[in-house]
Amino acid sequence: MFKQRVVFVHGDGSFGAAAWPKQHGMALDYDALFLRRHGFDAVAEPLESNFAADAAIVLASLADDGRGEAGGHVVAHSQGAIAAMMAAVERPDLVQSLTLVEPACLSLTAELPATAAHRALMQPLFDVRHNLSDDDFQREFIRRAFAADAPGATTPEAPLPSGAGRRLRLQAPPWEAPLQIVPGVPTLVLTGGWEPLYEEIAGYLRETGALHRTAPGGHRPQDSTEGDRAIRSYIAEVSRHQHARAS
Repeated sequence: MFKQRVVFVHGDGSFGAAAWPKQHGMALDYDALFLRRHGFDAVAEPLESNFAADAAIVLASLADDGRGEAGGHVVAHSQGAIAAMMAAVERPDLVQSLTLVEPACLSLTAELPATAAHRALMQPLFDVRHNLSDDDFQREFIRRAFAADAPGATTPEAPLPSGAGRRLRLQAPPWEAPLQIVPGVPTLVLTGGWEPLYEEIAGYLRETGALHRTAPGGHRPQDSTEGDRAIRSYIAEVSRHQHARAS
């Protein structure tokens, strides 16, 4: 039986299937791939982030690799949303839908107030990141980026795998991503409703045609029952509509 492909792109902390614990069961209904972005490996040393390499990994996962059809749905979290959107801009024919969870697409909203304030807060840290230890950078990053009085908003990813501090320090600032346009594909934006930065990005994407939903869970709403349901129901709805048009 043919299964549609669903590709999951992680954020800055846990990666592969570990980044999507609530979505493992989707493999029963879909051809689910849990990707590892450039420089994320359980054994090899972390590498400097590379936006283009991440987008290429997403596109390669959507190729017809013997399953009889190219393309699929892409679900991406935080910084992984950059690669997902870049892939969809380059090859919209391969991306049947985008689900962007707390997307760190700051280059799209660079001139808006919450994004500008976040960059002003974080830029000095990124400017000296190569002079800091991994632990010092991670500690200061979390203090600056997640010091919000909201449940579940105090850590970027949980649990953090080995080498997470170095990987975090090697990630380029998201506002430097070469992403200036929005792909014309069906898009759901899922946010936790705790941080104005992500709500601002979601609002921008909503104005360009995306559907926006909120769910509990802070920076990881995909881990909540409501967030998981939103992801599954959106992909199922898009699939039904696309199948109806094709028949």
